[in-house]
Amino acid sequence: MTTSLTDLAAHLSQKLGSAVVTTTETLGELTLGIERNQILPVLTFLRDDPRCRFEILIDICGVDWPARAQRFDVVYHLLSPWLNHRIRLKVHTDETQPVPSAVDVFPCANWYEREAYDMYGIVFSGHPDLRRLLTDYGFQGYPLRKDFPLTGYVEVRYDDAQKRVVYEPVKLTQEFRNFDFESPWERAEYFLPGDEKATRQ
Repeated sequence: MTTSLTDLAAHLSQKLGSAVVTTTETLGELTLGIERNQILPVLTFLRDDPRCRFEILIDICGVDWPARAQRFDVVYHLLSPWLNHRIRLKVHTDETQPVPSAVDVFPCANWYEREAYDMYGIVFSGHPDLRRLLTDYGFQGYPLRKDFPLTGYVEVRYDDAQKRVVYEPVKLTQEFRNFDFESPWERAEYFLPGDEKATRQ
């Protein structure tokens, strides 16, 4: 760690105590693992402490680790323009255990948390309006989870006969085909239009 980050990490470990589970430094940025129920006191301290002054919440995002019991990381990115430092906080949770909402500490967390709920299904307790943000009202599932199917569950299309948008279960009308036409080891088992002009060896 650089000297300034070492000093900051030591200061935070002393002041925050058992709320800090892990401390790492990567690419000149400090990352703290935080106990889930202690995230609000930690965020408040980082914002208000004169040696920290992390006054800007840049982002809150989710990370899915399906093989883990607590499969989600909730990651907070903070910026201190006064000290020219960035810090990253990580909290572990699962599908059922809520993470305290940071809206009262950083009002901009509102839409970040809604996006994490919409994409991953991460629940934030105390959020003033926790509902989907990017997907449709009737959307099923959470698209950024690793176990969400690539084709989705439903297909949305405009039906010209009914003159309205309809929702239908996804149906694969054909088997998957091999589209790797430029591989030196294999070729498509059929010819594409225009192949007849090429010289066959």
